[in-house]
Amino acid sequence: MKSFIPLLLLLGLLPQNQSAVISFEGMPVTVLTVKTSKERQTIDYQPPTSAPAPAMIPQNKNFERNRRANTSPGERDPNLDTVDGRSAALERAVQDSRAPDKSVEGYSYRAKIQNASEKVIEVIFWEYQFRDTPNSSVVSRRQFLCGVQIKPAKEKELKAFSVSGPSDVISVAALSDKTKNGGVETVVINRVEFADGSIWQRKDWKFGEVRLSYSRAVATPWGGEMCRGL
Repeated sequence: MKSFIPLLLLLGLLPQNQSAVISFEGMPVTVLTVKTSKERQTIDYQPPTSAPAPAMIPQNKNFERNRRANTSPGERDPNLDTVDGRSAALERAVQDSRAPDKSVEGYSYRAKIQNASEKVIEVIFWEYQFRDTPNSSVVSRRQFLCGVQIKPAKEKELKAFSVSGPSDVISVAALSDKTKNGGVETVVINRVEFADGSIWQRKDWKFGEVRLSYSRAVATPWGGEMCRGL
């Protein structure tokens, strides 16, 4: 996604820029619908590395020094022929054979929103809340960070995946029929970052409370996903 690369840079920089002007007035986003459902998602499994690193041998130094300049087709890394190198290859083969299913059961969180401002939206921090009844306190909440591009008056469906369900006290079967369990789903917009560098933030929400989880969310390259959990 070529258009997503500049946005990732934005995700990594804007929250740290405390000099940006933050507005607490009004609401730049209108929430149209909210939906949750059970979903199975494929994950990129990376087996742990427990084998020792290949031994440093004289040929290795020359190989690394000239690898880029003099690489020819079929050239073999001398590390692969050492005892440690062969052991590492065997260990990787064993770990791959024991790799778990590359899909995981979880939940899809969807919120359809509309840009109610006159500026282009690029980043949204939003929160899914679940209540047993309209007047009860929040039973559970899930926060997400999304990289999007929404022009003024345009709509967008935010989609996030989490292994955590909407509530630990509600059955999966009940999710499909809210009339039976009386559950109430709500989406709260916590923070919106615009293409011009300005920021809107909910008055009683603090970025500092999610700083660590935010750092984890942007620590690895983003693939095709729109949102990540906080």
